[in-house]
Amino acid sequence: MNNISVIGSGTMGNGIAHVFAQFGHQVTLIDISEKALEKGLATIEKNLDRQVAKEKITAEDKKAALGNITTQTDVATGVKNADLVIEAATENFEIKKQIFHTMDENAPAKAILATNTSSISITKIAAETKRPGQVIGMHFMNPVPVMKLIEVIRGYATTDETTAKVMEASKKLSKIPVEVNDYPGFVANRILMPMINEAIYSLFEGVAGVEEIDTVMKLGMAHPMGPLQLADFIGLDVCLSILNVLHEGFGNPKYAPCPLLVNMVTAGYKGVKTGEGFYKYTPGSKDLVVSEMFKK
Repeated sequence: MNNISVIGSGTMGNGIAHVFAQFGHQVTLIDISEKALEKGLATIEKNLDRQVAKEKITAEDKKAALGNITTQTDVATGVKNADLVIEAATENFEIKKQIFHTMDENAPAKAILATNTSSISITKIAAETKRPGQVIGMHFMNPVPVMKLIEVIRGYATTDETTAKVMEASKKLSKIPVEVNDYPGFVANRILMPMINEAIYSLFEGVAGVEEIDTVMKLGMAHPMGPLQLADFIGLDVCLSILNVLHEGFGNPKYAPCPLLVNMVTAGYKGVKTGEGFYKYTPGSKDLVVSEMFKK
């Protein structure tokens, strides 16, 4: 699978395009917005520069990777020569459904259609296509160029051949693919999101403050980042969306999102992306400053 199309040039999409291009694939990065594509390419170049500075790659490697990427604003055109299409759009089933319809109608018959969803059912997405056996989940971790894991999710109809091809392609990116089955939250978020939700409940119920909760998990459980800081990094709106999928999918109240999380997202405090969540983020500063909302 040499020709890769990536739909969505945001944080995950540009990261996925980056790693495939870095490992010699021809990549078409697709987004309906030219401005978003320009921003995505700028992010890829900046991240490649970081790799050069750390001597992970050479300047020639960077040039070659950028040369492997072309951009396109039309999905139908962008997928017409693809061996593998990876959708990395907004975590919304209706949006993904429309994209998969276009992918299915315009990608070559042999192409594998993948989604980077972190929680939406692969089986449900695959049912919208005429090739459910060739639909699979490739859940990359953020930041994509750094994180080794790819959660490879089989839908109910995903074939062994499709799974084997995706596992092999993932290994060629120097990633570690882990095969899981299609149930709400898969493995990563089924375990991670309830932990984040409990951390938010601990804050909501006054058990401890933001820094205290994160410090306990960093020093006591050897987590590199506390759950509240991680929630900010993921995006509180994304966390809420995944918890809603878990709650609906299992019908179990233990997955119900904390009211504090719901209120924060409703008020527009979504974490790093909006400049404030449990912490306040100032451009150019690496200091971790607790939001005034939670200071004692």
